[in-house]
Amino acid sequence: MGQQDIIEDSTESGIKVLDRAVLILNVIAEEPRSLAELATVTGLPRATAHRLATALEAHGMLARARDNRWTIGARLASLGAQGADTLIETATPIMTELVERTGESVQLYRLTGGSRTCVAASGPSSGLTNVVPVGTRMPLNAGSAARVFAAYSSTPLTDAYTAEQLEEVRHTGLAESVGERDIGLASLSSPIFDSKGTMIAALSISGVAERLRPHPAAVWGTELTDAAHRLSALL
Repeated sequence: MGQQDIIEDSTESGIKVLDRAVLILNVIAEEPRSLAELATVTGLPRATAHRLATALEAHGMLARARDNRWTIGARLASLGAQGADTLIETATPIMTELVERTGESVQLYRLTGGSRTCVAASGPSSGLTNVVPVGTRMPLNAGSAARVFAAYSSTPLTDAYTAEQLEEVRHTGLAESVGERDIGLASLSSPIFDSKGTMIAALSISGVAERLRPHPAAVWGTELTDAAHRLSALL
């Protein structure tokens, strides 16, 4: 969906401040935006865009990334993901333990339409890490978590991967990525299943590529698989 489509598809309620807030949420849901980008895409005055985005941030609907761009916030991500509260509550101690075992950052992703959203994240308190803010939405054509979603989806999500690549993910229960989404980063992901055997999330380890190359699965595959299996069993 393009920028103009977002604006044209926005339904107006007649309550101006509410309509503007929803427009901002729709625009940022497409991708993280700086204040300047937000004002340009929405057509709102810069001061108005800043005031509304800051208010939405205060309520947890938006969050601010390290580069000062707004992303979808943890509260909104949780509201938008069915069963996310139970999933996150169950995953939190397992993710914390995985961080302690690996020294790398750990993320939990859910499929949100044509993207994947980070609904929980944990990382070491020090060192060079890859921090993914909760609420960040990412495409499905790059990254290990994207490959996991593509492998287990009942309908095609992207043509970025071959049938052989997706079959390998299903066979090993792991997907790895080195410099695929960001040249300096690498990641490893595994599927999470509910009690019916349906994939509902992807658990990921990510960090600096130099520490995980050439094959993240050879470095932390056993630890991630163990964590993913325990989480799935608890669910």
